[in-house]
Amino acid sequence: MIMKTAYSIIVLLLASICFSCTTKNVSSALPSNPQATPEAKQLFSRLWKLQKKGTMYGHQDDLMCGFTWWYQPGRSDTKDAVGDYPAVAGFELGEIERGGERSLDSVSFAQITEQVKLFHKKNGIITVSWHVTNPITSNYPGIKEPNGAGSAWDVKTISADSLNAVKSILPGGENHDELDRRLTVLADYFQTWKDDNGNLIPFIFRPYHEHSGSFFWWGDTRCTDEQYAELWRYTVNFLREKGLNNILFAYNTDKVHSLEQYLRGYPGDEYIDMISIDWYGSGPEFNESIEKALNFTGQYAKEKHKLHALSECGPISSDLLQLIKKHDLSFLLTWRNRPLSNLSELEKLPDFEEKVEQIITEKYSYLPNKAIVKEMFDDPHYMFLKDIQEIK
Repeated sequence: MIMKTAYSIIVLLLASICFSCTTKNVSSALPSNPQATPEAKQLFSRLWKLQKKGTMYGHQDDLMCGFTWWYQPGRSDTKDAVGDYPAVAGFELGEIERGGERSLDSVSFAQITEQVKLFHKKNGIITVSWHVTNPITSNYPGIKEPNGAGSAWDVKTISADSLNAVKSILPGGENHDELDRRLTVLADYFQTWKDDNGNLIPFIFRPYHEHSGSFFWWGDTRCTDEQYAELWRYTVNFLREKGLNNILFAYNTDKVHSLEQYLRGYPGDEYIDMISIDWYGSGPEFNESIEKALNFTGQYAKEKHKLHALSECGPISSDLLQLIKKHDLSFLLTWRNRPLSNLSELEKLPDFEEKVEQIITEKYSYLPNKAIVKEMFDDPHYMFLKDIQEIK
């Protein structure tokens, strides 16, 4: 009996020491930027605490639009489904560099700012992507359309060894002034994201994402890995020099099958706060591949003391939800519920809701349905806004 009691005391002491070490590591976690604002440091530390607690659900444009609506402040398809907002709200700034009022997704930049401020006030997490236009072809004459001429996806003529868009905007390139102009526009916009006390709102920025794919002008085969890394470093340094020390930066690739492949183009630890990956797919082969990828990206994140995220994925399945629970992931994010193009006509039909569900199932199968969102909501491992609001 005495030995059992002594053993119990030793176990409790060891557990206490381990907890103390874990707490110390979390509380002392710092962003990559030595000049990070107090708000950025707090966000980084908070994200560490939340990652230890579970995985947050994130949704792109959740506050901006849904399948059957455009900008209705306070509305959210996630909230409509489960009664709560996602913990992470994603926003897209593609085409802000063109100087217009709306993004490539027809979302108002002014309204994004409004929602960023409101969501931050609710203690939600904010993440930002930027499908920046092709710096070469966007200057060609003619009509420019999302995903078409001049867009981030306009890569037919772009390659590392011929018409190299990344090389053209780096220092010494013929379009370098254009990069500075674009980054100035972006920086000026970010400077408007301030809280009620006038402090810059902290957020996660994921520029030049999915580098391992070849579908963007900054992607694999479109530039060299070193050119990509140099673009990253230049962008981060530019924004920091503009006083934007409130930003946490997320390095990101599309699907990869080894750590070596993942790190091609990696700009360096001093520029990165989060290790993230995007991967759309489903089925046994997908599950096996994403499991392997999360193992090596997760291990690298742990070694480098970086956050870890599945920053875009879909469709969400019960299998994927169980798989993710085996990994330390800050969040998973599903893409936007884009309003249906023929919405005005559908609204006239007596079976409107059924038609909408049918179209969503057929056209947007990569997005999570309400049942899966509800399954996630009911699982204590997954966190929505109310689950994280009191965690500082």
